[in-house]
Amino acid sequence: MVKYVLKRIGLAIIVLIGVSLIIYFLINSLPVDFVTIKYGQQLTNGDITQEEFDRLKELFGVDDRSFFGILERYGKWMLGVLQGDLGISFKYDRPVGDVIVENMGVSFGIAFAAYILEIIIAIPLGVKAATKQYGVLDYASNVLTMIGTALPTFFFAAICIQVFSVGLGILPVQGLHGTLPIGASGWSIFWDMVWHLIMPVGIMVFLSVGSLMRYTRTNTLEVLNADYIRTARAKGLSERKVIYKHAFRNTLVPLVTLLAGTLPTLFSGAMITEQMFAIPGIGNIAYTALKEGDIPFVMGYNMFLAILTVLGMLLADLMYAVVDPRVKITK
Repeated sequence: MVKYVLKRIGLAIIVLIGVSLIIYFLINSLPVDFVTIKYGQQLTNGDITQEEFDRLKELFGVDDRSFFGILERYGKWMLGVLQGDLGISFKYDRPVGDVIVENMGVSFGIAFAAYILEIIIAIPLGVKAATKQYGVLDYASNVLTMIGTALPTFFFAAICIQVFSVGLGILPVQGLHGTLPIGASGWSIFWDMVWHLIMPVGIMVFLSVGSLMRYTRTNTLEVLNADYIRTARAKGLSERKVIYKHAFRNTLVPLVTLLAGTLPTLFSGAMITEQMFAIPGIGNIAYTALKEGDIPFVMGYNMFLAILTVLGMLLADLMYAVVDPRVKITK
């Protein structure tokens, strides 16, 4: 087991270096940069000279956009990363690591709540739809799944805002908190935040529950047609025991891969949802930084997600041995 984990960590390091190199070159190859976005209009209006503009580009390290120039800056950035320094954000003028840590809490809370609700709804519904194939529940869940999968996030969010906020006036539109009385207690603040997050979390659950439900349904149908399930039924076991003791455990094996892949989404934030509802999460922060060409923050953010992805895949491999005793991790 230890040898296997060390081997996977070694491969993960190679993958992360390759990913970081690709992302760094892509970001530096964008048609505009942070200095152009922020000071370009001032150059056009004559508020700053071309020499001052070029000096700013050199100061922010975006002056040389040649292959070797970008490669040299990447080497400096990687050296800083190895020393635990992700750089200073252009946009927020603070260490990238501090900005990520301070803003990912809100996104994690929202994503974690949506993730738990997604599992609670999708997996039981997928198993039930498989056991009642071509029944009313199966068709109804398939229709809802297709609707949720097909709807773009911004479009569905706009509909929900129009119906529940503008039309009915029962849910708040933006932010994490409303107007609270002076001296409000901690619980009042907490429940006010929960009230503001009902719609964003509900949208995230509705749009993501369909794929997990369909995946669960498909795998459950495949398991239910296996020989050992027919044998279990032939022995006289109750249908409930056949499904939830024998079939469901084997259904979990492919689900582990899918669920482990959601680890990065717990911390990455939902860019569109956070933008629509003005939620100060890491997704909103990253979207703003990306629009303004904030290279250090975009690099730190993407590498943070890459590391989470690698950890998720490693966790999935280890979980195989937990949900399926036949799997032995020895290499």
